[in-house]
Amino acid sequence: MESSKMTEGQMRAHEVFDEAFGEPDKGAKLLQVHAPGRSEIAGNHTDHEGGHVIAGALDVAIDAVARKTEGTLIRLASDGYPLVTVDASDLSIRVDEKNTTAALVRGMAASMAEDGRVPSGFDIALTSTIPVGGGLSSSAAIEAALGRAMEAFWDGKSYDALELARMCQKVENVYFGKPCGLMDQASVCLGGLAFIDFFDKENPKAEKLVYDFEDAGYALILAKVGASHEDLTDAYAAIPEEMQEVARTFGKVRLADVDEKKFLDAVPELRKKLGDRPVLRALHYWNEDRLVQKRWQALQEDNIEEFLALTRASGKSSAMYLQNVTTGNAEQPAMVALALAERLLEGKGACRIHGGGFGGTIQCFVPFAEAGQFQERMDAWLGKDATRRYHIAERGAFASWE
Repeated sequence: MESSKMTEGQMRAHEVFDEAFGEPDKGAKLLQVHAPGRSEIAGNHTDHEGGHVIAGALDVAIDAVARKTEGTLIRLASDGYPLVTVDASDLSIRVDEKNTTAALVRGMAASMAEDGRVPSGFDIALTSTIPVGGGLSSSAAIEAALGRAMEAFWDGKSYDALELARMCQKVENVYFGKPCGLMDQASVCLGGLAFIDFFDKENPKAEKLVYDFEDAGYALILAKVGASHEDLTDAYAAIPEEMQEVARTFGKVRLADVDEKKFLDAVPELRKKLGDRPVLRALHYWNEDRLVQKRWQALQEDNIEEFLALTRASGKSSAMYLQNVTTGNAEQPAMVALALAERLLEGKGACRIHGGGFGGTIQCFVPFAEAGQFQERMDAWLGKDATRRYHIAERGAFASWE
């Protein structure tokens, strides 16, 4: 691929490749890989319970360059990080690799092997414009990028977006050690703005809509709250665990399989047995799932004001019922960021906790004409470059030969 036709990310990936592995021989066959980050547009912690979400792939991404090699060593060079080496002849789960890039490499290779592929060596260099710890699914993007590279290098069938997403989710759950739902990986693999129904766990359904929030008069802005949620895995994991604790009292696995009326009738008994927070989080699930479906209808009808009103309701549900804005201690960066954003918006637009919650980012829909001033004030409060304006990226994870 001629450098004049490369994006900035692709060019930097080539530089990282050359620095780590040396310049490839002239005429060497190189694979170009791209996987976007994602924003949860609607559906806060509904995916793991079999509910609905709206997710949007973003104009930040993992870009990578890869080359097949002899032997079984997979070497991954990441811009600014030490080289990671994984021997594909050993695909067992390793406790000492939990929460590491090596776990993602080994896990994706294992998933490919389970599907009949024969893992072998390759070198891959990647660079990222996805903010780390901001809740934009950098790990899902790495998984998808690795998956598309392995799909191209090793003989086997092609995967559609949701097939690959399920493989990536399993890797994150089992090898990486994070109990996430499927939304992150599905959005990264699908691309665009997508409404996803997770009721059928083995066969989720998705539909897409071409929609530009700026054409509707609003900028999509995410603000880093000044604290990563990477160290809050236990708090994050407690959300699905408590929701599913409620489901188990009805002999079910997920809340989507529980009759809501039966749940409401059982609230007094559930409070005595489980305590209040699992009940509140279950109440959030049904409330938020309905809001997702109403917001998708509003977007289909191009009714941005209805969408924003429902988004504000979603934010309140997350704060009051789901309780993933703060862990309850003295430090409350996400709550402070939301309070400041609401002060600036003065009832216009919308803001809400974004993604897993507790830290990371908040999501703001800001009147387009006021976006610059909004970012300036929020950056002054939260730190330089705390905010960024995003656009929906239509293409999901892919690989192509140069």
